Amino acid sequence: MRSRRQLLSLLTLSAVGVGSLAGCERSGEPAKPAVAGVKPEAPKAVARPRLEPAKLVAAFQPPKGGYPTIQDTEAQVSLGRMLFFETRLSKNQDVSCNTCHGLDTYGVDNKALSEGHRGQKGTRNSPTVYDAAHHVAQFWDGRADTLEAQAKGPMLNPVEMAMPDAARVVATLSSIPEYTARFRTAFPGESKPVSLDNTARAIAAFERQLITASRFDRFLMGEHGALSEQERRGLETFVSAGCTTCHNGPAVGGTSFQKLGLVEAFPGLKDPGRFEVTHEEDDLGKFRVPGLRNVEKTGPYLHDGSVTDLPTMVRLMGRHQLGRVLTDPEVDDLVSFLKSLTGALPPTEVISAPALPASTKKTPKADPS
Repeated sequence: MRSRRQLLSLLTLSAVGVGSLAGCERSGEPAKPAVAGVKPEAPKAVARPRLEPAKLVAAFQPPKGGYPTIQDTEAQVSLGRMLFFETRLSKNQDVSCNTCHGLDTYGVDNKALSEGHRGQKGTRNSPTVYDAAHHVAQFWDGRADTLEAQAKGPMLNPVEMAMPDAARVVATLSSIPEYTARFRTAFPGESKPVSLDNTARAIAAFERQLITASRFDRFLMGEHGALSEQERRGLETFVSAGCTTCHNGPAVGGTSFQKLGLVEAFPGLKDPGRFEVTHEEDDLGKFRVPGLRNVEKTGPYLHDGSVTDLPTMVRLMGRHQLGRVLTDPEVDDLVSFLKSLTGALPPTEVISAPALPASTKKTPKADPS
């Protein structure tokens, strides 16, 4: 099966030389007023030309020039997979990256707020790690520019993995001979290959492999029968309603920051969002737009995990971001389309926990404090 990396390299072809398809959307004329003793006529369907395939795929193209090329080696990816599952990178040796970003549950834990060190909860929902390599920045407020910068954060965050400092991370990994050997192989020529920076570099190398492909990719490639009639209607509504203003690119989002409540104030919003990073008034209430790949599987939704179901989320976005009250049929179609974005997870041998090396007498002990 072709990987989505291969599919992305061919996306541009799907927008060129593709003829329009004939068809119609669900629609109808207003029902005529009721007359006593006369059965009202059923609304008549109004035929509307479909959007051309080129218009439907244009918003989901990779950026011009593609993504920056990062030469991850097999040794770095293999080490990164081990470190992703390594609980000894946490103070109490009971939390790993996979704890909050379960690879067998589409990169999330399906909790509103994840539990970290000593069961503490943060203030924001844990976003999926799948397809995160295609995001403009990491975290809801975009405070990390790269996957490498993001990987450092949780290890040293007192609420998450709670390691006291970089020295503790290095001491833990350096005390385990297999890790020191793997770091030397993954980062050859470095005098001190075991470091916090290289730990994050390896984890990021592994996360760049976490790309999913769905039936929607087949549609983008020109296989227009890959989507059902309802999914196709949902995609057309998604494009024509303006959803692609924010949810664009290969990840169907993740390419920009947007104010939550752009058209109508969002109820109960207290989180300052990106303002905490930039301290610019214009960024108050702005968040990195989430990618919608696998969105069917990654609830609950929003930065605080306050919305539990996809239809409600769709209605809220229509109202507060587009100023539009979506009809029940529109919501049904949009949800159907969004479910077509659910992709196949990577093979089990890629996302399952690998065998990790045993601790030694020199390995720092767990500290539950």
